[in-house]
Amino acid sequence: MNKEVTFHINNMAYTVNVDDNIFKELTKYLDISKNNDTKDLLVAYLRLSHEYHVFKKDVEDITNKLARF
Repeated sequence: MNKEVTFHINNMAYTVNVDDNIFKELTKYLDISKNNDTKDLLVAYLRLSHEYHVFKKDVEDITNKLARF
């Protein structure tokens, strides 16, 4: 199910239409109940990028182990 989410960044509102799974990821590190600044946005991006990098490495490790069989 899609929902509209409004983020306030540097006193400007940005509304996006996302599904529930994306909403959970977007709001994991970015607070939608307050005005965020550019630093908050950058920190959220870096945290999600780090999570993705760790996940990608884990998948590659598992793939390499399975390739041996």
